[in-house]
Amino acid sequence: MPAPLLELRQLAKSFGGARALRGVDFDLHAGEVHALLGENGAGKSTLIKIVTGAHQPDSGTITLEGKVVAGLSPAAAHRLGIACIYQQPALFPDLTVAENIGLRLEPGSALRRVGWRQRRDRAVRLLGQIGANIPPEVEVRALSMPEQQLVEIACALGAGARIVIMDEPTSSLTQKEQHLLFSVVRELRQNGVGVIYISHRLEEIFALADRVTVLRDGQSVGTSAVSEINEAALIRMMVGREMTQIYPPGESAPGNVVLKLRDVGCKASGVHAVSLEVRAGEVFGLAGLVGAGRTELARILFGLTPADAGEIELAGTRLAIRSPEEAMNRGIAYVPEDRRRHGVVLEMPVAENMTMAVHRRIFKGAWLRFGAERSLALDYIRDLAVKCSGPDAPAGSLSGGNQQKVSLARWLATKPQLLILDEPTQGVDVGAKSEIHRIVRRLARDGLAVLLISSDLPEILGMSDRIGVMRGGTMTAVLPGNADAHAVMSAALGQTR
Repeated sequence: MPAPLLELRQLAKSFGGARALRGVDFDLHAGEVHALLGENGAGKSTLIKIVTGAHQPDSGTITLEGKVVAGLSPAAAHRLGIACIYQQPALFPDLTVAENIGLRLEPGSALRRVGWRQRRDRAVRLLGQIGANIPPEVEVRALSMPEQQLVEIACALGAGARIVIMDEPTSSLTQKEQHLLFSVVRELRQNGVGVIYISHRLEEIFALADRVTVLRDGQSVGTSAVSEINEAALIRMMVGREMTQIYPPGESAPGNVVLKLRDVGCKASGVHAVSLEVRAGEVFGLAGLVGAGRTELARILFGLTPADAGEIELAGTRLAIRSPEEAMNRGIAYVPEDRRRHGVVLEMPVAENMTMAVHRRIFKGAWLRFGAERSLALDYIRDLAVKCSGPDAPAGSLSGGNQQKVSLARWLATKPQLLILDEPTQGVDVGAKSEIHRIVRRLARDGLAVLLISSDLPEILGMSDRIGVMRGGTMTAVLPGNADAHAVMSAALGQTR
């Protein structure tokens, strides 16, 4: 059997007193898709940064096609054919697609003349190889996140990458775009490329991967052929315990109506004629396909794009919500979909993130009451089981699931009547997902009205007391919480009678 394309043996890495990797073993063969799984904080990101040369291991060996590589740098990794497709593509937004690809693939020289036609033709050819219908002359800032990921893959193909690392590549893709990506991954495998595939979506692992390695607490706890393992066993390996009940049952009877919408619309958002009610103690799930208008409705309710039609009532009082400040003052909280851009400020400490929305309450007048801020943060760190070194830890040092808890704490501190959660478990591991579900159920039990937006159909079915289904910017159905997947998808596709 030929030597592995990539072999990692006993890799260890510490940051200060924290041990990120503890003797990890991993290997990748040519023409293989090897999935890398683990909860957030398990060590996946550190391992990938070592393979791409961003971090140097404290100990252990990296072997490429039988040759030990020492002092690996990002430039050396690129020359050796290692490419990484991240969740957030690293492209220049003000340059065109062709220019971005050209900068990655063309030799750098101040005196070199640019062959504009050749640059454009190369971009067309590489994008065509992956079935991406993206004009090479369009600026990257005009592309969606999925389109930017496809440009990154085109760059990797053009560079002749032999090892392609995909870090949560489908987190922002539509179902159609996911199928396109899967076909690209399979084509890479057929061409002898080794793919390291990182995803929290287990169904993708079983659809794509040949083998899977699980990390937990910085250690590799097992490697298995995908054909020889099931979902329950993978979850058990990741979290170190049985996950017998991912979705906790509802324990509260809905109370009075908190939110009532009558024919609400916003022309600029494409939302029209939405009517619904959400009660205290209820988790109202909002389902629908990508582009159905769910996030747009949330933005209307939070005053980001105010409604221009219909009526909004909160606790029996009719409102005209024109700004987020007004929404917050009225008791509406909104945890947005993109936590890294809108949910937390990564450079700021956990305490400042948690108290950002209640500064006026904590810092009354000219007094800076840092003790009160710290005390409030410690309460939420304990209450939500946030795993961090303390309230002074930068939010960016936390795992995705813990960042989501920090974002949630910020809005819970405002003592809302209505909590809007937009994709609250997107991109977090199964353990953190279960914890967030328990928190949501507890909040509902305490009387909070929760509007839960999710593209994860099992999450909608498992967490909702009632389910509203949107299509084309309006509500097509309101279903009971015990509805099945077929009923929800039929409504999302406009097939209700």
